[in-house]
Amino acid sequence: MSQISAPTIIAFLIYVSIVLAIGFYAYVRTKSAGDYFLGGRQLSPTVAAISAGASDMSGWVLLGLPGYAYLAGLEAAWISIGLVIGVAANWLLMAKRLRIYSAQLDDAVTLPAYLQRRFSDPSPWLKSIASVSILLFFLFYVGSGLIAGGKLFNEVFGFDYQIAVFVSVALILLYTLFGGFLAVSWTDVFQGILMLLALVAVPVLVINQSGGMGDFAAQIDLKNPELLNIFTSADGQTLGWMTIISAMGWGLGYFGQPHILARFKALRSPEDTGRAATIGISWALLCYMLAILVGLSGVAFLDEPLVDSEKVFIALTSLIFHPLVAGVLLAAILAAIMSTVDSQLLVCSASLAEDLYPLVAKKPLSQEKRLQVGRIAVVVLALLATSFAMNPDSKVLDVVSYAWAGLGASLGPAVLVSVYWRGMTAWGAMAGVIVGALTVVIWSRLDGGLFDLYALVPGFIFAIIAIVVVSLLSKSKLNPVVVKQFDQMHSQL
Repeated sequence: MSQISAPTIIAFLIYVSIVLAIGFYAYVRTKSAGDYFLGGRQLSPTVAAISAGASDMSGWVLLGLPGYAYLAGLEAAWISIGLVIGVAANWLLMAKRLRIYSAQLDDAVTLPAYLQRRFSDPSPWLKSIASVSILLFFLFYVGSGLIAGGKLFNEVFGFDYQIAVFVSVALILLYTLFGGFLAVSWTDVFQGILMLLALVAVPVLVINQSGGMGDFAAQIDLKNPELLNIFTSADGQTLGWMTIISAMGWGLGYFGQPHILARFKALRSPEDTGRAATIGISWALLCYMLAILVGLSGVAFLDEPLVDSEKVFIALTSLIFHPLVAGVLLAAILAAIMSTVDSQLLVCSASLAEDLYPLVAKKPLSQEKRLQVGRIAVVVLALLATSFAMNPDSKVLDVVSYAWAGLGASLGPAVLVSVYWRGMTAWGAMAGVIVGALTVVIWSRLDGGLFDLYALVPGFIFAIIAIVVVSLLSKSKLNPVVVKQFDQMHSQL
């Protein structure tokens, strides 16, 4: 059991109290299913941008990415470069169009509903296939957050890992269940600021204690000079094109992440996207650079190698800060975890309540019923995801990698092409979702040669090809009303 200090407990309790208070306030403000799932489309640019960043980064930015940098050095920077490019592309290419189109299409709250209405698809297949893809890959994604929570409570409080996972999910459920999208977005801002402070504080103090940036780099160079070379691996091997493309290919995943795209749809005005994009891109650049520095700080500061590299932030924080400050900074990990898992649970419950359940019930649902189904879905999905997180040897980065690829390849191409190409058909969208998802599932199970390429890259490419080919083959089914509707929405840009 770890020795639990009173200041650490106090810091955690203060953090949890603030989050639950925000959740209660949001509960009072939540009157309808539209409020619960999308906050009534009233997010300011600052809240939308920081909330999108916080819900994106999750525990892997404080555990997985620093752990990778601790082992691989600047090789990990390629992922950060790809992610920053992806954030920028998502805001600049997608945000304004998706905000306008989703609002015009009968206020489409979810991505499956948006796709179905975008093509006026009378069948349930496109909506159902997109919903199943979200549920399948998000279960893994939520599971990765709970793995991170388990590691945090196990390391800090000495809880048994499985008990720690249940504690994590209970805290998240308490405010997500009642407050919905407003609670998630407002707590994301608070949690995002806490994450940024933690990412700044650790490397700044380590660099200061090392005697400055020059001495900091010298200490790393003394242990392994290859860690400071962005073009080599930790063992001195030159990085191949496949390794670099795989790392930068992470950026493609942004186009298909429903919990991030939800912030675009929730902006109070399409004209707010420019300011939000500036904040969101700057935020991502800063956080990803600092996460790499945290990993390198572990190399410079820690004498004994860590058994679990993903605990480098926890180890540094516990060693160099006063217990009260350490408690606040460790709460940032919980903030990172909660800010993503809550958003993902909400997206999954929205997909069940708004897309799949009405198909099963075969009748329209009232606002109260949709709200009730959504909240029940949050609990059920959280419990299912908990079962994925029961293995203490799981790596956060590995699980995130699979879920990120699945969502990015299945939904990303379909949504991206849909806001640009008037000739895209519902059949093309279905082909893209299916091909992207299957490519990731199959590719991830193979290894060696070309199959060492990150599955998101081929999945995204094959999905784009499938969309174009199938849309051209089914262009006779393209409804003139859909084309006219697209032109009307496009004219608002």
